[in-house]
Amino acid sequence: MDGMNWKCFKCGETLVKKAVVFEYMNRSFSHEVPVCPKCGKVFISEELAEGRMAEVEAALEDK
Repeated sequence: MDGMNWKCFKCGETLVKKAVVFEYMNRSFSHEVPVCPKCGKVFISEELAEGRMAEVEAALEDK
């Protein structure tokens, strides 16, 4: 969370880091991301979406 105290837009709660399971093409992987402790909304940073998630997506599509 890069030293910032991100808050959920919906609930106003401070996000906490939590391991979340993502699924794509019947495969799953886990990554620790900021999550609202009240409503469970997950924050995906641009860096994560264009970095690690894009790498996993490309690797799975190549198989």
